Order: sequence, then structure tokens, then C-alpha cells
Amino acid sequence: MVNVAPVGGTAVQDHVALAEIELCGDLIIAASAARGERLSADRIDEVLKVSDGVDGGVGRDESRP
Repeated sequence: MVNVAPVGGTAVQDHVALAEIELCGDLIIAASAARGERLSADRIDEVLKVSDGVDGGVGRDESRP
């Protein structure tokens, strides 16, 4: 017996996973445009639209290399 997805658009979307995929894509694009070997932590924060917490935005994880 073969399992086939039902017809009628019952696909489940994981909005968190889709957002993470979009962020990964943004990082890949930024990395491919970068002149250096690696993106700086500041550039990663800029691409991911996070702040250092001073202006009330989402804070950066300081344990990240």
C-alpha cells in the first residue's frame, strides 16, 4: 500500500521553520557578498536584524563565537 497525501491543500506549514530558513538564506547571501573570509559578529547581527540590547531590540547571544 502506498501512502499518498490527500488532495485538497492540507499541507501543514511550520511558520517558525520557514522564518529560520529565510534567515539562513539571508546569511548565505551576505556571506557570498562578503569580501573577507568570515562575517563579523556585527554584520551577522545586522543581517539577522538583532541589536546589542541598548536600544530595546532583541539581544545578541554573547556566547556565540
